[in-house]
Amino acid sequence: MTSDKNTAQGTTKTVHIKIDHVTRLEGHGSIVIDIEQGRVENLKLEIVEANRFFENLVMGVAPHDVPQIVSRICGICCVGHQLAAIKAVENALKLSISPQTRLMRVLLNESQFLQSHALHLYFLAIPDYVGVKSILPLARSHPELIKKALKLKKLANDFTTILGGRALHPMMPTLIGWRKLPDKNKLQSLLQRLYESVQDIEQMVDFISRLKWPDYERQTEYVSLKHADEYALYEGRIYSSETEEFVEQSDYRQVSNEFTVAHSTAKWSRWNRESYMVGALARVNNNYEQLLPPAKAVADTLDLRVPCYNPYKNNLAQMVEIVHCTYHCIETLELLLKENMHLDDLHYQPAAGRGASAIEVPRGILFHEYGFDKNGICNHADAVIPTSQNINNIEQDMKAFVPKMLPLMEKEQLAAHMEMLLRAYDPCISCSVHMLDVHFV
Repeated sequence: MTSDKNTAQGTTKTVHIKIDHVTRLEGHGSIVIDIEQGRVENLKLEIVEANRFFENLVMGVAPHDVPQIVSRICGICCVGHQLAAIKAVENALKLSISPQTRLMRVLLNESQFLQSHALHLYFLAIPDYVGVKSILPLARSHPELIKKALKLKKLANDFTTILGGRALHPMMPTLIGWRKLPDKNKLQSLLQRLYESVQDIEQMVDFISRLKWPDYERQTEYVSLKHADEYALYEGRIYSSETEEFVEQSDYRQVSNEFTVAHSTAKWSRWNRESYMVGALARVNNNYEQLLPPAKAVADTLDLRVPCYNPYKNNLAQMVEIVHCTYHCIETLELLLKENMHLDDLHYQPAAGRGASAIEVPRGILFHEYGFDKNGICNHADAVIPTSQNINNIEQDMKAFVPKMLPLMEKEQLAAHMEMLLRAYDPCISCSVHMLDVHFV
């Protein structure tokens, strides 16, 4: 790399950094930085996870088994993978769902936002911004705050359990509907706990508002679902902030454009720029107007102004989404409880077809696609994971920020800021490493 943007002005430092297996994130990634006489000669975000083969595992199975298998891609993102797969299979088989099923899927998906964002913010990311190495010192210095974070995490886990049958890899949701309906009394209790959580969340917002965030920006392309009538998490069209272009979910490959690099076992993505960003910040940038009023108020409290080009503030966007999802779940659960809940007829006719879907999960937009032969047996599968879409953008951020940071920081500080940047994206690296088809000619 020899361009001016990779030269730190006013310094002749020679620095070599190798961070093996960055901690406080899911999976294994390493950061390599080589700076000679103030010039960044080498900078790589190395993904060293072994390949996953879930696309191959579903070959030859029946449609209703596909979502249960692929939910095992991850223990954190299991609901998102399951719902994306259910929607894709339904699209392939041209199956429709009831309004009740849609409400329950929206709730189930947002339960994972509450669980995942709380986990990442308070147990993985925030230690960076208070200058400690883990949650343990923070638990000693701010015990009440951590108790509230644990309480929210427990609420979200119970939320998923009540709706899905268990917190990890739920078994109740399936094609067309639910195998078993959640208990209405438990749903009513859950609604009350959501109401009670608002005060705790307000105190969490107050704590976050007093933290300082690295002041580094880089304009990039932000990609998310977008919907005219709601903050798009469960459905919508694929949207680019760069071109304000909409793409149908079935054409997701026009967006992801996956490719490989030598230092990553995960595939990379790019669309209209050299890279793009997905996740909470992309969603807030693209869909700010659809946020519920309390979430907009929190964005104002946290001084999160859109468009925001600071990737570290992805964590602030996660806090905004916690507030949005809490209030939206209250509204949706109230609607569901007014319904005369019933089990849908889950029978379907196996048929040939191919279908894709997109859904927002905590780390960004997730794509699944499946195909079936005339007997309804799976013969095609593809999954494009949010983290694999973000990896390219993370490395581009690092390449932009390191020359600016180098004159101001010692080696240890620079390394810490790169770890903070990687963690700010909330990567799920194990999810990101999927099959690569190799064709010999």
